[in-house]
Amino acid sequence: MGAQELHPDPARDGGGPSAAPEGIVVGVDGSDHGQCALVWAAREARRRRRPLHIVTAYSVPIFAASGLDGGYATVDDSVIREGAEAIVKQAMDKVAGYGIDVSASVENGDASGVLLEMSETAELLVFGTRGRGGFVGRLLGSVSSALPAHAKCPTVTVPLICSDRLGETTEDRRVLAEQAKSGHQLVENVVVVGVDGSEQARVAVLDAADQAERLGAKLRVVCAVPQYSGSLAWVPAPMDRKALFAEIQVTLDAGMAWLRSHYPGLDAESELKDGSPVDVLVGESRHVELVVLGTRGRGGFTGMLLGSTSDGVLHHAKGPVMVVPDHADPRLADRPGFGPILGDADAA
Repeated sequence: MGAQELHPDPARDGGGPSAAPEGIVVGVDGSDHGQCALVWAAREARRRRRPLHIVTAYSVPIFAASGLDGGYATVDDSVIREGAEAIVKQAMDKVAGYGIDVSASVENGDASGVLLEMSETAELLVFGTRGRGGFVGRLLGSVSSALPAHAKCPTVTVPLICSDRLGETTEDRRVLAEQAKSGHQLVENVVVVGVDGSEQARVAVLDAADQAERLGAKLRVVCAVPQYSGSLAWVPAPMDRKALFAEIQVTLDAGMAWLRSHYPGLDAESELKDGSPVDVLVGESRHVELVVLGTRGRGGFTGMLLGSTSDGVLHHAKGPVMVVPDHADPRLADRPGFGPILGDADAA
């Protein structure tokens, strides 16, 4: 353990394509955001006893030529690449003491495309919420919005606001002001997962349970029910809303019984909350280790907890957020045996 390797650029050296990375992949660009993602990823690689692959990507800019000889001109990429290599080497030095196998690569291409391709073989993708832009092609930022919805493996977005809990510093004035305003936040050893009764949510719950076991943490299953709006405004209240909560609680209890059957030793609890799913989960992210969501959900009464809500949580979270893509899991097959599933009547 503890081996380090910087992969060469196959296109530059005339070789074939580089080996697809496995384990934990983290995108860096030299920004404070990237440093936070790097530290979180290194800790996760150590927890999972998996290799860490550090990657940065750059594109060679093309300029429209001016003057009589119209056309396009490109710049020599050697200086750009040297800067990218320096960022990667600095990142490798930063995690050298974690006792994990570390590899790294500098890729020429669009950052989103590079990381999306790596998600085909990676166990987990990790990145920050924003980046510095410039020659690394905004590796972080637009990528953090695009990847969770399209990646083939789970992704974790690490916001700069939680730099203090990771032992990192920043000169970002906005973040410093927000940290000063909120004060020191005691982080509970808890993993929170948002559910809405959909199968995508149950997939996220299973991944969240795995993560809670790795952390030795409690799992908190949260279902948030927003106020009626739009076409549902005519529904009589509070009687129908009370009945809705009772129905959801029954399905939530059944889901917890199913979960405990697969994780009998896991400390798990559930909470049914009245409020916007985005607001509830962003609030949870302030003081827990991790918030977990699926990529899409059912909508309807539960307010599309997954999908558009995951975007809202990602943009405003105060701690790391994991987004789990929909995938087949044989453990889903026995869920109906533990009680009603939200929406069964509609499905029938």
